Amino acid sequence: MLADLKVTEFIAKTASNSPVPGGGCVAALSASLAAALTEMVAGLTAGRKGFEAVEADMHSILERAGALRSELIQDIQRDSDAYNQVMAAYKLPKTTDEEKARRGQAIQDGLKQAARVPLEVARKSLEILQLAETVVAHGNPNAVTDGAVGSMLAKTAGLAALYNVKINLRSITGKTFVEEASKEAGHLEARIVDQERRILAAVKL
Repeated sequence: MLADLKVTEFIAKTASNSPVPGGGCVAALSASLAAALTEMVAGLTAGRKGFEAVEADMHSILERAGALRSELIQDIQRDSDAYNQVMAAYKLPKTTDEEKARRGQAIQDGLKQAARVPLEVARKSLEILQLAETVVAHGNPNAVTDGAVGSMLAKTAGLAALYNVKINLRSITGKTFVEEASKEAGHLEARIVDQERRILAAVKL
């Protein structure tokens, strides 16, 4: 799995002429790091003297951010698998009408999966931003910049994931799927940008 590579190996593989890991994988990785930073700030707050009032909130964030981090690590591979599914579909035989129909359906199924995975990453990125807002506003002030960096990473990850959604939607023929995914993508984009802007505006250095 891509997530099992050393950091240097992952970076080198990304820099190679192989199409994976690509932008979608990197978006999932960035979102997982955003979750990790959010988790870290919560961990540096929970159990500390002076933060008793937010103890329950920080423990809740620790649990949810940890779960998101684990899911997003899996999404790195899921994005790669979705790309490979599309490429495998394009290589199917297309001699007979039956083969052409089977190939066309396989391509569409692959493209839909290639749109679904980054759409999920974008949803998770927004949720990370919502968690980050709490740790930045009420967490340990010595780690406020870590929470801010997590917020910036989450925004970038979310917008990057949505780019991958949009490019795959261009090739999907199912009108309902495209309309619903496009609508959600637009909604997520606006909320992600607004959430990060609000978080950073609250950071006083």
